[in-house]
Parts: sequence; C-alpha cells; structure tokens
Amino acid sequence: MTQPQLNQRLTSMDASFLYFERKEAPLHIGGIHVFEGELPYEVFVEHIQARMHLLPRYQQKIIPAPFGVGHPTWERDPDFEVRKHILKATVDAPGDLDQLRRLTGRLQSSMLSRDKPLWEMYVVSGMSGNRSALITKVHHAMVDGVSGVDLLKIVLDMSPNPAPPPPPEKAVSHPRTDMTTNFIEGLLGSAEESMKSWNDFQKGLLNLTQTLLKEPSRPFSQSLGSLFPAMAAPVSLLPFNRANSGEQHLGWNEFSFAEARAIRAAIGGTVNDVMLTVLSGAMARYVELHGQKTSGRNLRVMVPVSMRQVEQRGALGNLVSVLPIEIPLDLPDPLERYSHLTKKTGTLKGARVAEGINVLTALMGTVPASMQALMGSLASTPVPPFNTVCTNVPGPQIPLYALGRKMIASYPYVPVGFMLGVSCAIFSYNQMLYFGVTADVNAMPDVDKFQELLNEAFVELREAAGVAPIQPLGTKKF
Repeated sequence: MTQPQLNQRLTSMDASFLYFERKEAPLHIGGIHVFEGELPYEVFVEHIQARMHLLPRYQQKIIPAPFGVGHPTWERDPDFEVRKHILKATVDAPGDLDQLRRLTGRLQSSMLSRDKPLWEMYVVSGMSGNRSALITKVHHAMVDGVSGVDLLKIVLDMSPNPAPPPPPEKAVSHPRTDMTTNFIEGLLGSAEESMKSWNDFQKGLLNLTQTLLKEPSRPFSQSLGSLFPAMAAPVSLLPFNRANSGEQHLGWNEFSFAEARAIRAAIGGTVNDVMLTVLSGAMARYVELHGQKTSGRNLRVMVPVSMRQVEQRGALGNLVSVLPIEIPLDLPDPLERYSHLTKKTGTLKGARVAEGINVLTALMGTVPASMQALMGSLASTPVPPFNTVCTNVPGPQIPLYALGRKMIASYPYVPVGFMLGVSCAIFSYNQMLYFGVTADVNAMPDVDKFQELLNEAFVELREAAGVAPIQPLGTKKF
C-alpha cells in the first residue's frame, strides 16, 4: 500500500474541529472492537510499530501558526513514541459488554492532548469468554468516517496469516523552520486557502448550476422552496437537547445486515433509510416516554454525506457535506414513516442539497483563519440547528484480524456537544450493522432505555415489511 499524499496545513473544515472543541464536547471519533482471544500488549505494540511508516500522519502533531495568521500545520513529533499512544486498560474479570461500555464511555469523555499526535488506542484485558477489546480515539481534524475505515484496514488484516507489511520508504527529513518563516508561511498559507476556497466555491456553484439545468425534471425549486423555510425555523427541542456535562455513556445495538437489506428490497429505499426510520421510531417512543407530545413535532437529523471520490480513497482529512432531514414524530405506522423518509431523502438528493451545502462550506473557507478560530471559541448554541446526528459508514463485509485474532464486533463512536445530547453512528461489518449511540449523561441519562427502543423500532419495521428474522452466517453473539 502506497503512502497517501498528505497536506501539511489543515483545511478550514479540518481546523474547525479544533476551533469548536470544548472540554464538555471533545471532537474525536473512534471505535470499540472486540476480538476472539487475547491481544498481548507487547506483541500488539510491536505489530503497530512495524506499520507506523504506513501511517505518517499518526506521527505528526498540531503546530499553531504564529499569532493565528493561518490554520495550524501538521509537523512530525520529534518525541514520538508509539507507547505514548497505545495504552493498557482493564475491566474486572470476567468482564462483560456492559463493563466494556462503561469503560469506553469514561475513556471517550476526555479530550486528546494536543501535545502529541491526536490519537490513542487502549488494549483492554479482563474480558470474559477468552475475549479482548481495542478502544480507538482519533481526532476529527485528522479523519472523517470513511477515511477512518481506510486506516482500520492498515491496522487490521484481511486474513489471520497476513503477508508482512511493505518496507518503509526512504525517509525525507524536513528541517524545523524558525518563527519568522512560520509566520510568513502562515500568511501565505492563509491566502492560499482563501483563494482555493473561493475557487472551490465558484467551481462548485458552476457545476451545480450546470447539472441542475441539464436535469430540469429534478424538483430543485420546489424542494428548496420548502427546505429553506423549514431549516430556518427553530428546531423543536427534544428531551435530550440540553447543555452537556462532558460525561458520556454509550449504547450499543446489533442488527442483521441481511434483514436490513431484505426490508429495503421489500419496500424500496436504501439501508440508510431503514436505519433512519428505526432511529426516528425510537426517538418518538423516547419523547413519549418522557411525557412529551409528538403531535406536530419533527425530528431534525444531520446526516453526513461523504464527498470523497474514488481517487481520494486513502487520503486523510474531512471530505463531507450533510443532508438535513426532518422526520415527523407523529407517524405511528412504520411503513408510513419509511415512505415519508424515502421521499424526503430522494427529494434532497435530487435537488443536490448536499452539493449545495458543500458549496456554502467552501465559501466559509474564504474567511481568514484568525476569524474562524475566534468564531469557534465564541460559538454557543442555545437552540441547536439539529436534534441529533446520525452517520452511516460502510465497512468490509468480511472478517478482519489483529495478530490473527478475529474481530467479532465493531461499535462506532461519534461525539456529542453543543446541545446535541445524543448522536448515532452505524458501521456495517461482516454482515452485521453495529449501531453506536453516544449520550451525554446530563442530556440522556437513560441511554440503556433508548437501546431497547431502537430494538423495538427495528422489529416493528421488519414485521411491517413482512421480513422474517435472518441469522447472519458465521456470526456469534457476544
């Protein structure tokens, strides 16, 4: 595998995850991976050390530009040691999945130190049934969900007996520059970023306009006419839309990928539509559980959309836009809810809303870095623009291995913050859909109950679609 070409200076989107980060809202992503057998710590450290040349970004740390004249840069950490990033953790034997969830919630609640490269792994021992686990944390400034999966393929193997990694290429040394040079480079880098963002804005606007003119049948004007007033309206605050404490706990669900595909085949749409319908059904139940009415109220979900092209696979950083999807909470029939959702997502995709938002994001990148940093430090959200975030990251449908140990479960982690007291991520792996819920303790203290509601909503939709239970082949219940 060839090393990706890495940018030295953070883009505006990457840097925004640094500017908006708070103690009560750490902005890293990650995963919790369960393996058959023990992962010996020392052997695992050697395993990663032998592959570090394939992960050059993971040996770099953030260096702020002098006086904030530009976005920070990635510079090799002269004191890099892999043992500072691969740490030990334990659960009281015999540890079960609930103990692992609680441990993970504590570890994910803390910010990554900016004094070293922005990632950590925890090798967890003490699990029951001859199991072990690996907890990962990677700052969102480094990767988005799709590029994070690409990196997993470097850390993990596709067979229990893999070929040795390719030898490292000849290292190219980059002498450290003085402050004056850094200041000048920061100014030039800021100007270059602004010009690039302006060019991206113009090119994106032109491409979007040409595409829509070539496809007049797309419901562009109608959808935008209804979308903008809806998005401008304040979001209806749900029980979990409240100030965050920074203390997190997690909920994990597993669903059969075969069942989700069978539902999609039976009633149309996509697997993502299936899971968003399940999420909205669980949210409606949760709102009612907390004594609130659902009549006339919507769930507004921010759904990240990858803008990563095939030729950009393997490149780090963030290449995403979003789809803002509103789902009525007062649709008790799951098929009616599903039909509404598929029409809504179809309209948004047909109107190229994600591309349009991406164009606006490029325009925001023309703002000087110092102003972006200031806006991030002052940002507050008394009324959030969304109720929650739900991201769906496709993973490999074959088993992966670490040190020959099969990975039998992989739960994704995404952050919460800024009145978004709960967020969701879905990771498809080896014929299963792993649903990870992150909840702030202050905003959703009963995340275990929400787990149950997700299971109920999935079964309700599956039965309404006339799909029988399907046990994925070769999977084991933890």
